[in-house]
Amino acid sequence: MSQIVLPLSRAAAGPARIVLGAANAPVAEALANPENWPFRTAVLSGPPRSGKSLFARWFAESGKGDAIDDARVLDEAELFHRWNRAQEEGRPLLIVGGELPWEIALPDLRSRLGAALQLEIGAPDDALAEELILALAEERGLPLGHEAAAYLVPRAMRSYLQLEKLVEAIDRLSLERKVPPTLAIWRAALEAVQGPEEPRLL
Repeated sequence: MSQIVLPLSRAAAGPARIVLGAANAPVAEALANPENWPFRTAVLSGPPRSGKSLFARWFAESGKGDAIDDARVLDEAELFHRWNRAQEEGRPLLIVGGELPWEIALPDLRSRLGAALQLEIGAPDDALAEELILALAEERGLPLGHEAAAYLVPRAMRSYLQLEKLVEAIDRLSLERKVPPTLAIWRAALEAVQGPEEPRLL
């Protein structure tokens, strides 16, 4: 499993790396080669907390082009203006649209973004879920190893947001109980985030 280290300053908020897996590696590859994009424009979508903003920061700060994060909240006329300006300047433009579907009212903008390269981050598979759990724990200084990940991954929801909440719950429970994050903490965190585990049929 590989990672992208973001070229960010020490004062930059948030994670400083992107964990890559089957769900997002095609996005990283496409962002590394913007000269191949139709109309020099790509639209990135994906689930909450899947790293869309991190990709946008990496793309912009690596000098490959401009990025508009959370474009849904931007006025459509302003977004259309930004698209036109990128075309005039011949500069690649990455537009982060959030989760699909994205309803666009302005016909000209809708047609232009529809013709752009469509990139989507998928749900994390087991391998990516494990690496995300370990990376999120490391960011918190939380001592979780592969044994913990091996227990948590088969039981955790395949959601970036839920994985983040799970590691946060493990950290919180460990601090509250003043004990290391062992099996009892992992179980309690899973129940706190996802509810009681249903018994499996033999």
